[in-house]
Order: sequence, then C-alpha cells, then structure tokens
Amino acid sequence: MEPRDLDPKRELNVAEWVDHEMASLGHEEWQPDLHRGLALLRAPSGTTGSRRRWTWAAAAVLATCFSLMAMPGPRAFAERCVSACVSGTGWIRELLAGGASGPTPSNVYVKPGNRTMAPDFALEDASGQPVRLSQLRGNVVLVNFWATWCAPCRVEIPMLLGFEKTYRDRNFKILGIALDDGGWSLVRPYADARNISYPILLGNQGIADLFGLKAVPTTFVIDRQGRIAATHIGLCQKSEYEGDIKAVLNERITP
Repeated sequence: MEPRDLDPKRELNVAEWVDHEMASLGHEEWQPDLHRGLALLRAPSGTTGSRRRWTWAAAAVLATCFSLMAMPGPRAFAERCVSACVSGTGWIRELLAGGASGPTPSNVYVKPGNRTMAPDFALEDASGQPVRLSQLRGNVVLVNFWATWCAPCRVEIPMLLGFEKTYRDRNFKILGIALDDGGWSLVRPYADARNISYPILLGNQGIADLFGLKAVPTTFVIDRQGRIAATHIGLCQKSEYEGDIKAVLNERITP
C-alpha cells in the first residue's frame, strides 16, 4: 500500500481501494510482504490527518481479511492475510486506539518469582504416541503454536531448527503444536518437506483455549520447573527468542 494510492480528501475511499486491489490479486499466488507492509504502516506521518487516514487503512484491511474468512472460496487467501497481520496486532491495536506511535512489544519475559505454571497437556505426535508437557520437567521447553497456512509461522521454522541444534545439549526441547483443521494429512507432509526435526503435535480448540491463544504464531518458553518464563505473540526477531532462551537456560534452579 503506497500513500499516493489514497485520496487525502476522502478517508472513506479506503474501503473502495481495498476492494479494488483485492479483486485484482490472484488468490492462490499472493503471499504477504510482511516486512514491507509493517514498515510502511510504521513510517512516521507528518500530520494528524495523515495518521488518521492510515488508521482507517489498517482497520479496513483487517476488516476485509476477517470478512473473507467466512467465505469458503477465498478462505485460504484470507488466512494468509490474517496471519500476516498477527505479528503486528499489538501496535495496530494501539494505533486504532489512538495510542502513542511506535510498535508495542509482542514478547513478555517474566521474572522467576512472578511466573505461573504452564497448563499441562497430552497430545499425540506424528507416530500416534502421546507427549505430555509435564514429562519434560527439568528441561527448558519452547512450545510453539503454529499452522500450515500461517506465513509468519513458515518464517519461524528455520529459526526454531537452529535453536534446537544449538541448545539441544543443554536440556532444551521444542514442541511444535499445529492448529490445522485438516489434521495430519496437511501437517505431516508440510513438516516432512521442511525437515522439521523437533516433535510436532496435533493441537485442537481445547488446548488453544487452555493457553488463551489469540493468534498464531504464539510461542511460550517454559522453564525447568514447568512455569511460563516468556510469551511471544506473532513473529518476533531471532534475537528476541534467543535472548529469552539463553536467559532461562542460564537460571539456577531454586528449591
């Protein structure tokens, strides 16, 4: 979306512009340019009126994406659109609320004394064997909720594979929980094609509710005592993930 595409005298033409641009896109070929889109929306504006126009633009795009989700035909396309938005939901929400400029952090690190226990669960892996979170107590566990249709999730996979390789000798584990309605028929070939070596589990609405998920990807870093040490919502920088992983790995276990 370029600023020149919008008529500065008509804020309401945003919806018309979105409809026109969406109609011109090939649903199957389109993939979101996440970094460029976020950079454009985050770019400083010169006037209050300009900021207000971008607020309407963000609202219109999000509304269009979610309305498409209700129609079977463009559902996959809409899911890609929504997945592109989730990594910026925090700062977009602030933008729509008229808050301060700049992104809202999507990761939260919790000091050891303030942590709560992670919900325990048991889910089946690709071989049909149950994996229970509490059985991994004593390890630092990264629990990543994702889906095959989620573009930011696809970006995360190489980072997660790198973390597993780097820290596996320090009792570090990764569990990828796929939230796909299509089940293993979609998830297994997707994981195989990307050589995902850490365990993939098939999730459901119950575990999504248990962890209070609002978007994918969402990632939790669980400490050796089974407590939530950090939460990442949306696609974050590699340094953000790795900083929390290192911090929790370096903690001493207190009785």
